[in-house]
Amino acid sequence: MRLPGSPGVLQDIVKGALEQAGLVVNFFCCLHVTSNYLLSTVHVQGISMLPTLNMEGNLLLVEHVSPRMGKLRIGDMVSVQSPLNPRRVLIKRILGMGGNTVTYTDPARGDATHTAVVPKGHVWIQGDNIYGSTDSRQFGPLPYGLLQGKVLCRAWPIGDFGSRGH
Repeated sequence: MRLPGSPGVLQDIVKGALEQAGLVVNFFCCLHVTSNYLLSTVHVQGISMLPTLNMEGNLLLVEHVSPRMGKLRIGDMVSVQSPLNPRRVLIKRILGMGGNTVTYTDPARGDATHTAVVPKGHVWIQGDNIYGSTDSRQFGPLPYGLLQGKVLCRAWPIGDFGSRGH
């Protein structure tokens, strides 16, 4: 039997504390890898993706493997780092990939139709609401490196769970 204050008891306490700390570190490492490289949620609200997403807010499930594997295609909804404010995440739809010619209307520049060629290594993204979206029509083709993930489904509101809005 060990007496309190004896070296063996202190060693057991330190060993137990280190084991607990190791579990906490492992948990946060797994959480970091999962949310940055596999799957995460993004809360988005605003008018740029109306009517696909509602203005009050949606919680979207986003996977991060497709952009790294080059598995995105025209029509996919994606999360991107804003080229205008790197702290913001945008949800937009891919309308053109590298090498494509995109035809678009920009209400801010009149009703004329414009065309743009998307350079290799870039994508053309737009919000579904052309009257209320800041997108490639304003900042041009987006470098592929700013793509963060592909929207898998809506997690909230619960009535729209699973819907991708295509």
